[in-house]
Amino acid sequence: MIIRRHRKAATLIALGTVILCGGILRFQPDLTPAGADSLQFYNDHGTLEIKGIIDSDPEAGEETTHLRFSAWQVKVDGEWREVTGTALLYVRPYPTYSYGDVLLVSGELQEPPSLEGFDYADYLAHQDIHSTMLYPRIEMLDTGQGFPPLAWLYSLRHQLSETIAEVMPEPQASLVQGIVLGMRSNIPSSLKTNFAISGTAHLLAISGLHLSIVAGILLATGSRLFERIYYIYIWLALVAIWFYAALTGMRPPVFRASIMVSIFLAAELLGRQRSVITALTFAAAVMVGISPNVLWDASFQLSFLAMVGLVFVSPWLQAQGKRTINATLGEGNVAASTAGYVSDTFCITLGIIIVVWPLIAYYFGIVSLVAPLATLLALPALPGIIITGALTAVVGIVALPVAQVIGWLAWLFSSYMLAVVNGLATFPLSSLNVGTVDARLVWVYYIAGISIIWLYRYRTRLPSVISPVTNFFTRLPKKWVLPPLVVTAVLSTIFAFSMPDNHLHVSFLDVGQGDAILTQTPTHQDILVDGGPNSQNLNLELGRKMPFWDRTIDLVVLTHPHADHITGLLDILQRYRVKQVLFTDLDYQSPLYDEWLRLIEEEGIEYTFAQAGQQIDLGTEGVTIEVLNPANPLPDNADIDLDDIGVVLRVCLGDVSFLLTADVSQEVELELMKRRANLPSTVLKAGHHGSSTSTSPGFLTAVDPHIVVISVGADNTFGHPDEEVIERLEEEIGGENIYRTDEQGTIEFITDGERLWVRVER
Repeated sequence: MIIRRHRKAATLIALGTVILCGGILRFQPDLTPAGADSLQFYNDHGTLEIKGIIDSDPEAGEETTHLRFSAWQVKVDGEWREVTGTALLYVRPYPTYSYGDVLLVSGELQEPPSLEGFDYADYLAHQDIHSTMLYPRIEMLDTGQGFPPLAWLYSLRHQLSETIAEVMPEPQASLVQGIVLGMRSNIPSSLKTNFAISGTAHLLAISGLHLSIVAGILLATGSRLFERIYYIYIWLALVAIWFYAALTGMRPPVFRASIMVSIFLAAELLGRQRSVITALTFAAAVMVGISPNVLWDASFQLSFLAMVGLVFVSPWLQAQGKRTINATLGEGNVAASTAGYVSDTFCITLGIIIVVWPLIAYYFGIVSLVAPLATLLALPALPGIIITGALTAVVGIVALPVAQVIGWLAWLFSSYMLAVVNGLATFPLSSLNVGTVDARLVWVYYIAGISIIWLYRYRTRLPSVISPVTNFFTRLPKKWVLPPLVVTAVLSTIFAFSMPDNHLHVSFLDVGQGDAILTQTPTHQDILVDGGPNSQNLNLELGRKMPFWDRTIDLVVLTHPHADHITGLLDILQRYRVKQVLFTDLDYQSPLYDEWLRLIEEEGIEYTFAQAGQQIDLGTEGVTIEVLNPANPLPDNADIDLDDIGVVLRVCLGDVSFLLTADVSQEVELELMKRRANLPSTVLKAGHHGSSTSTSPGFLTAVDPHIVVISVGADNTFGHPDEEVIERLEEEIGGENIYRTDEQGTIEFITDGERLWVRVER
């Protein structure tokens, strides 16, 4: 009788018990010590040789790429042994590797390191990774051995990502890549920090919110195209959701969100739309059954509690807000409708934050005070970024010019979100650093919250998984003309303000310990000399200096292939339409230089070998660019210093000129004077980052500069710039005429050929 009366509850309890028991059975093997057939057994056993395969899409960073490496065999005492297990390999960005590559790696297998304030070993253990290997020696044995459909998905993901990078500047491009494709490695660390401080980090991660928006768009579009014939639109939405989840990497948060959305769609199909609590419980049970360790995963806990806040807390707040608005503004008018939308959005965010903030404080030691406001203001841009970003990526594979136009809309939405996040993150007291939080206090908070809900017997209709923001957009009239007009007006205004003027701009970019110089001519041509030590800094600086719609660089100059000059350029050759490159013809091999040559050939970029006496004609009247070094022919010496055959350029407009000396030494400076090269210049870039090997007294006299720029990284380990060089410059031109990128940031010179203006960022 009792079971019959409470059949639903009994069914849920029975199902939950079965899944829990399954989880226990799965969890037990994890407690068993690793044996000789496990890769983990060989941690800290010295240098080993291991054969295996890259079993997921590599995560490329600025300095390091992470490879998830599934081991097959390990060589012990000269014999190969079969093993199972996964290691995380840390490798250099170049050469590149792909999913399905079979590798022979040699290095020391280690336990994951302990990091201050972060249990990295536990974090990797949740991904079934129990070993790491730092910068092993790698031999490629085979390629393309992964699961073909998955390989195709990863390939498609990279094509979509490359399209976004080609048509959008930074940091907007990396933001769109993160939100649409889940590729967040290119997002600058400073921007990630601002998202954390403003309490909007959840907008970056593909989660239930993102998939709810995607599902809402698919349902709205499908129901209009197919009406309700056989519920085709629901089946298409299900297929699309899981395809999108697979495309973004099927990480645990995405997998959990996909389960939640799928259960919601199934409820829609079966006419059981009100069973959100059941869906929430069932999804959590399924996840625990699949991977018991997920219970200790911070991401899982935050996702689950966020849904709890959305289901149990936000509706009550929304009801209170609705009553207040109706009492103040009445019902059915425009003001009440607008206030209701703002109130609902704010209450949804606040409800989630009320539930999750103790856990955020516990794991990350930070509490954002502006999170509700920041999310309220930034959230409306999220659907726009998802829709326009996805369209940009997909259309770009077929028609890149069309994708660039769509990309302007994605740039507009993402720029708005960045303005909100960066602006609120800089507010005084925008966040509190609470340090270490006692876990018992977190338990007390949640027990008290559950007690309050129970005492007040909180019952209400549960919101669907579909975000209210999505509902707002899908309810808009079909023939709404105002938004396109507003967007067009805003873009036109931004176009007007971002159009280059009729002056010559030479910007010494702050890219750290390296060189990167952007020259923009009066006829809107872009010349980039060197790229610094990493692509992220360079892309950010170019995003600030170039109009968002300009994805073309007319000339890229590589002065010499040292890492602090070439690394950033490799990404530029792929992101931008580079018309021509200029570099020295070298018989030189390195992973970076090999990749440089490969990309030039792959992209079909026209190239010219630099030699003294060349005049570069870009069709800009009045602007001349002259190559002063290297000499022709190059010295026939295999041991020649690469610095000394670097490309030296002199850029001139009217009476103002710039001498860009790369890293050439005093010997080359003397040779230039002997050859009576055209050296006198208004602005001199000090050679080799202000090193003692360059900027000799005689050379300084020959150039006779009014201003000297030193491109150097803050607190670099090389001791640049040299104190003797600084003293020499102060004596010759005065300290106020010395500019340094480590102190002033990016230094931009603007000239009309007669006058010279200087603009610095700090």
